[in-house]
This record gives sequence, C-alpha cells and structure tokens, in this order.
Amino acid sequence: MTALTRGDGTTPRAGVAPWLYVLAIVAVLVVVAEVELVMGREPICTCGFISLWHGAVDSQNSQQLADWYTFTHIEHGLAFYALLFLVARRLPMPLRLLLAVGIEGAWEIAENSPFIIDRYRTATLSLDYYGDSVVNSVADVVAMMVGFWMARRLPVWGTVAFVVLVEVLLVLTIRDNLALNIIMLIHPIEMLKQWQLGG
Repeated sequence: MTALTRGDGTTPRAGVAPWLYVLAIVAVLVVVAEVELVMGREPICTCGFISLWHGAVDSQNSQQLADWYTFTHIEHGLAFYALLFLVARRLPMPLRLLLAVGIEGAWEIAENSPFIIDRYRTATLSLDYYGDSVVNSVADVVAMMVGFWMARRLPVWGTVAFVVLVEVLLVLTIRDNLALNIIMLIHPIEMLKQWQLGG
C-alpha cells in the first residue's frame, strides 16, 4: 500500500498534535507567572483571598480573577485574531492562537514592569496601580483567549458590535475603556484625565 501523495508527488506532512499546542499554551502561562513572581509581583491579592469578580474601582483592581478591565483583554483577543488573520492566515489556527497567547503574555510581563506601572500611575486614572497579581495576569491571558475564540465564531459585524458595546459600557461604568487606556498611556490628555477622575 503506497502513501498518499500531493499532486506534485510529495507526501504531505502530518499536522502537529493538538495536545502539543495545549502544552505550549500552558507553558507560556507558566512562564508569565514565573517571570512575574521573579519581578516581585504578588501571587494573589494582598487582601488574602481570591474572588471571581471584583466590580469596584479600587486597590483590588487587577488583583482578582476578573474585573472591568478583563473585558479589554477579551478585546485584545478579538484584535489579535483579526491581525493574525490579515498577516498569517496560512498558519494553522492553533498556531495563531499560540502566537496570540505569546503576544498577550509578553504584554502582561511588560505591563508589570516598573516603567509601565509608573506610566499608568502618572498618566492615567490608575493612581493607586502597583501592578497585577500573578493570578490576575494569567486570567487576563485566558480572557484574551476567550476573545480570540469569539472572533473566530462571530461574524465580523458581531465582533464590531461587541467591541462597541464593551467600550460604551466601560466608559459609562468606570470612565475608561481600551481606546482611552491606549490614548492615555501613549499621549496623556490632562483634560481627559481630570474627567476620568471625576473632575
């Protein structure tokens, strides 16, 4: 019995086993956690407990499993899906997801560096931000994966509608969202900062 061949006479390569992608994603999460621990990040909230959701805008933001900013990480997943579709659509979907996890993991590490923490505290409304807990960082990467999965399942109009809904909801709820966060991090606007602080 002969092996199956392509039209050019070559034998197609077997794909990478799905469990290897799962293992690689778990490895990225472990690396993010380990690096942040070495950087001095707290494993969990210094309040001493882990909660699934924290809705108040206070010192426990970015310390628990999920808060209002979790939605911005879901948006990251939508954006990474679109970006990788544009520049790497020939890559297998699991590999694109792994790349997105790597990008998000790198951002979580960068976001918890002294430079970015100080930038958040001086340029945005996050005056009492001292970095994420490790649990929150890992949960943020998982939230990005949720967004990536949503982008794959939703029609384009559904993805756009979700982003608009989230951005409006966050502005109305916490006077912040992904767009404002990016603007204030890159080029702070004092009038906008005062509005965010309730002035």
